[in-house]
Amino acid sequence: MYLNKAIVIGNLTREPELKSLPSGMKVCSFSLATNRVWKDKNGAKQEAADFHNIVVFGRQAETTAQYLHKGNSALVEGRMQTRSWDDKEGVKKYRTEVIADRVQFGPKGGSGGEAPSTGKIATGPKGDENEADMIDYPEEDINPEDIPF
Repeated sequence: MYLNKAIVIGNLTREPELKSLPSGMKVCSFSLATNRVWKDKNGAKQEAADFHNIVVFGRQAETTAQYLHKGNSALVEGRMQTRSWDDKEGVKKYRTEVIADRVQFGPKGGSGGEAPSTGKIATGPKGDENEADMIDYPEEDINPEDIPF
């Protein structure tokens, strides 16, 4: 058995483009940027960015184009596909894309934006207060005898 599965979490590098196929099906394309950080053999911090072409079809394409914008973060699950064509000069071109099965929107405003929150949390070395998602747990204790299993 073979598996072609891609999961990419990143920020949109451009506004999504919504188009229609001759059949009437909607197609949305956009690009996600991801990064990775590591230390080289000398201990110096290195960083690299990668850019991923994403294609979404159908109703999900319409929703993606409506709600996602440049800079927003998103999680995309799908499969990798490479297509080829000849350009005007007859040169063969290739493009590898993630054909999305699922697009999950990240917090509003991308990674640097503020998500809806219920409280503040102190972070950073200087104790700067930034809003962050917090779970409101009930105040009362849970009685194990109340659990139905």
